[in-house]
Amino acid sequence: MAVKVSTELVDAAVLGRLSRLTLQARIPMAGSVAGLHRSATRGSSIEFAEYRKYVQGDDIRHVDWRVFARTDRFYIKEFEADTNLRCCLVLDVSGSMGYAGAHGSRLDYAKRMLATLAHLLVHQGDAAGLVCFSNGATHEIPPRDSPAHLRVLFDTVAEVQPKGRSHIIQAIHDLSEKIRQRALVIVFSDFLTPLDDLLGCFEHMRFRKHDLAVFHLLDRQEFDFSFDRPIRFAGMEGEGHILADPAVIKADYQRELDRFLATMEHGCREFGVDYHRVFTDMDYEAAIAAFLLKRLKKQQTAGG
Repeated sequence: MAVKVSTELVDAAVLGRLSRLTLQARIPMAGSVAGLHRSATRGSSIEFAEYRKYVQGDDIRHVDWRVFARTDRFYIKEFEADTNLRCCLVLDVSGSMGYAGAHGSRLDYAKRMLATLAHLLVHQGDAAGLVCFSNGATHEIPPRDSPAHLRVLFDTVAEVQPKGRSHIIQAIHDLSEKIRQRALVIVFSDFLTPLDDLLGCFEHMRFRKHDLAVFHLLDRQEFDFSFDRPIRFAGMEGEGHILADPAVIKADYQRELDRFLATMEHGCREFGVDYHRVFTDMDYEAAIAAFLLKRLKKQQTAGG
């Protein structure tokens, strides 16, 4: 069933170019139908996994007769099963995601990335779901793989607006337990939260054997701190405001930002998180292509 895609969220030309790539899981998945991804169980496919000794009741069609001729023992050839993928796309819609520099808001950028990835997933036969959170989960749509499901997902993403405080810690902990089968979880956020607690969430995801990827969204102005006169900085999640001279605080600000980003990247490596720092002045198509290609290379390396 063909579904008209929203031009506000996705670009048909971008979809056409990115459709040459596939979104691959980094770990074996547990799906319900045949698909593109390695399964956590053994099955029938073209990718050999291992030998095991024959036991009574095994299908003799899977006996390797060449090995029997050499060893006079029966061995069964096992293969990696292919499966479909369940992906949960997680969108931070807290107040700070509404920060907008010269190239628009973080949230609008994240919406385009999320919608594009959802379209690619469903059209490669995988299931995409959605969780939006600020003061708790504001929207939850279970993963499905029908093209018609995209309309529900797109409409929901188009409607959400940035507001409230970020409860990303609780949101990710809750997701770690709610998603019962192994899944790919992709989070879009500015991750403005205490890092010790955040990395604890990532460890929880790893413990539950989910494949976690994060897009860390930053505005170039807040990264470079390119303010040239005294300015009133207002908290976007109810923290109040402060009047400051950028020339006075810039060195301390950038030192703390560098420490924050270095700790974030180190923690993601430690807990096996697929980390991507993205600036809102970047071409979102290029950011998605880099994400997809990185995963394809890891799959090819693992398979080779």
